[in-house]
Order: sequence, then C-alpha cells, then structure tokens
Amino acid sequence: MPEFTPVRAGRGRYGLRRFMRRRRRLLAVAAAVAATALLASTPRTEDGQTTSAPPQGAGAGADSGSRSLVRPEGKRVGDAEGATVIAPVRISDAATVRLLERNDRVDVIASSRESASARVVARNVRVADVPESGDTVPGDGALVVLAVPRKTATELVGAAATSRLAVTLC
Repeated sequence: MPEFTPVRAGRGRYGLRRFMRRRRRLLAVAAAVAATALLASTPRTEDGQTTSAPPQGAGAGADSGSRSLVRPEGKRVGDAEGATVIAPVRISDAATVRLLERNDRVDVIASSRESASARVVARNVRVADVPESGDTVPGDGALVVLAVPRKTATELVGAAATSRLAVTLC
C-alpha cells in the first residue's frame, strides 16, 4: 500500500475567521494606513477643496483613446462666481479652429454683423478641446471648447447670439 500524506480536517472551514480573530489589530492598522494613503493622494486646492483633475502624469486621456475634458489642476469647478467652466463656442472660421490644439491660449473676438466694429470678449483663455467636425454645413464655422471663468462664459454666449466669433492665438 502506498504512503499518503496525513489528512488534516477542520482547517479550511474556519481558517479565515480564525486568521481574522488572531490578527485583528494588525488588520485594523493596515486599513488605517490604506485610508490615510487614499486621503493623502487626493489632489486639493489651497483652500482644501478637492479638485477634479487627474493625477500627475495621467495626461489628457490620449493613451487610452478617450476624449474626456481635463480641467487644469488646482481649478475648482463648481457653483462659485469665479469658478472655471467648460464652454463650447462656435467660431465662424473653421480653418482657424483646425490650427488649434488642446491647452492653447486664445483671445476670442466678436465682430458685429451690421458694422465693421469688433471687441475682445475673452482674453488668454485655455482651449479645453477641439472636437472633430462632424456633418456641418460649409460656412457654418467650427466648434471649440474653452475653459473660462463663469462670467466670461456668459459674455461668450451673449456675443455668439449677436455676433460672429473669431479667435487669435496668444
């Protein structure tokens, strides 16, 4: 008859429970360290608010193929008057929009349709995204997404309703 290793019954059924009971303090310390590490790794602004920016080195999602908008680190996006918002704006010259890239700085200029006057609506604002042009009518312009203060976004919407918008690179 061949030799077999001895069978040890009873260890598998309550092994995890026994392990947890014997090492309660060690597991509590490990959980506390993990929670502290998670809290410490969350990006925060100077006033202690949590930001919505990705971690350093995460980029803008180019490697993963996603088209998500990335807000600048340290900028809080919310209901505050000076908060940065994402504003889609239709620029009348589609060829100019094709020159833009993410994170470029631009000035937005509104020109009146009736007169030859023009005014600067937004200065030195960041391009958050340049969406690919879909089925648009020629002469309809192109869309660009800008990261602007809330007040400037309101001015951009008002200017777009009554004027043609153009951008200049800063």
